[in-house]
Amino acid sequence: GEMRDMTLLFCDIRGFTTISEVFKTNPQGLTNLINKFLTPMTNLILDRRGTIDKYMGDCIMAFWNAPIDDDEHALHAADAALCIFEELPKLNERLEAEAKADDRVHHPINVGVGLNSGDCVVGNMGSEQRFDYSVLGDAVNLAARLEGQSKNYGANIVIGEQTYLKIPSYASIEMDLIAVKGKTEAVRIYGLLGRADTKDGEVFKKLHASNTALLEAYRGQDWIKSEGLVAECRANAEPFPDKLDVLYDLYAERIEDYKIEPPPEDWDGVFVATSK
Repeated sequence: GEMRDMTLLFCDIRGFTTISEVFKTNPQGLTNLINKFLTPMTNLILDRRGTIDKYMGDCIMAFWNAPIDDDEHALHAADAALCIFEELPKLNERLEAEAKADDRVHHPINVGVGLNSGDCVVGNMGSEQRFDYSVLGDAVNLAARLEGQSKNYGANIVIGEQTYLKIPSYASIEMDLIAVKGKTEAVRIYGLLGRADTKDGEVFKKLHASNTALLEAYRGQDWIKSEGLVAECRANAEPFPDKLDVLYDLYAERIEDYKIEPPPEDWDGVFVATSK
């Protein structure tokens, strides 16, 4: 194996158990559905120089900058992540038509994506009997954790700080400073909302400004100011397809709690996550 600076992507179907239940008596139907999801999403990743590491049921794990050198690995991974959400409505349209034809309930597919960049070991790993070309490292584990947090924060795509720093031309907002389960030091997490055209637009600039002000007031323990900014952020987030209401509900709830029981004066603003 060799050490490389890479970007990792995890993409997982949300509410997969509910979808599986529709196919309880038709396992072949469930397999077909998964394949119809994995095929177009895989093509999007491969077309943007990504490598598929593995499929884990309804989850795709992919990476960039190995085996092919890619100096813009974070950008290509971010582009692929955004493309997944552009492809999803088309896929759901096709699946709905098939469900109607088969006279069964259609549950639209929703996904969460986690992206993270960092040094990883990449190479052929496994046993003497079987091995795969794969990646290992802290950055990989964090990418998986970020995907798990996408639901809790209402963002379609959650990215780590190292990815964020590599794609300054893309539109992202900081969401939290969080100690993810299984890690002691805090990481800054961001929601990726769009490409350069989004970032240059007035709609994003307004959200970015109010969101930055909210985090500043919240970390400075100015609860009254924070409350007003939560409302402002909600209004500014409306044009985005992400469910950012979830993010601002989260802050509203924390602010309520902190008004009653404030954190210590030297509080660093870190939220300790209890779920993966």
